[in-house]
Amino acid sequence: MPYDLSNYLVIGVSSRALFDLSLENEIYENEGLEAYCRYQLDHENDVLKPGTGFALIEAILGINDIEAGVRRTEVVIISRNSADTSLRISNSIDNYRLDITRAAFTGGEPVAKYLNAFEVDLFLSATEEDVQAAVESNVAAGLIYDGPSHNREDPLKQIRIAFDGDAVLFSKESEMIYQQQGLEAFIAHEKANAQQPLPEGPFAKLLKTLSFLQFDLDSKFAQNQPPIRTALVTARNSPAHERVIRTLRTWNVRIDETFFLGGVPKHKILESFAPHIFFDDQHQHCEGAAQVVPTARVPHRDDETKTA
Repeated sequence: MPYDLSNYLVIGVSSRALFDLSLENEIYENEGLEAYCRYQLDHENDVLKPGTGFALIEAILGINDIEAGVRRTEVVIISRNSADTSLRISNSIDNYRLDITRAAFTGGEPVAKYLNAFEVDLFLSATEEDVQAAVESNVAAGLIYDGPSHNREDPLKQIRIAFDGDAVLFSKESEMIYQQQGLEAFIAHEKANAQQPLPEGPFAKLLKTLSFLQFDLDSKFAQNQPPIRTALVTARNSPAHERVIRTLRTWNVRIDETFFLGGVPKHKILESFAPHIFFDDQHQHCEGAAQVVPTARVPHRDDETKTA
């Protein structure tokens, strides 16, 4: 019987998001593909250090250890490496005992066209072109920033994921009003539409999947710490917060912690929440957040950029 990935939370991750390949990427950019391939082959047995997305992937795979014989998550390596240069990546995966058995190595070709074939719910990459193409293919995707990765010797006891609101969980519709007409028009619009759920953004489906997993696992952790905890970290504040709360209620999803900051820097809150990853659509917020927690930027679709 074929293996149906639609039954799992599927994370697609590039090799450069999973492992620290900064030196190798520098060789590729400065000396070219041939030098990069030669370096990878020469260092095939050298284990790569964890990258920014490593702790998240390790934690996501850990969900499969909760209940014997029950798998809920899958991780697929989706990389522009060739099969020949991929062995160093495979060896590193084996070294860290990551339960990853599926991969696509495209030999330099764009990877986005394969994401839907693998039923990917979230794609993480350090290559902006691939992330943008994934977004255009209606796949939730984040551009990983260089930054801290959690210490493997002191791992978090929960999977902790933080989201921005507008243009991430929700559509860009309200944010465009703010950008084009200003704060007063934005507040007036949100007050007038407080009873109307916000349209779904690129990460709405992922949040719903995570929430389903939370409800599924709650009964197994009645007396202990639940394995997944989520947070909404948004620049919205009162009275624009009401529409957000009602939207989440309509979606029947759970956000464990919610921060309506109204201009307070996000990185201070994020440092305290300590997520495995934070998703935001604005570079200025990602830049600050990436100094303290693993961070990924969610690009806007090209058609949204043109109409903004």
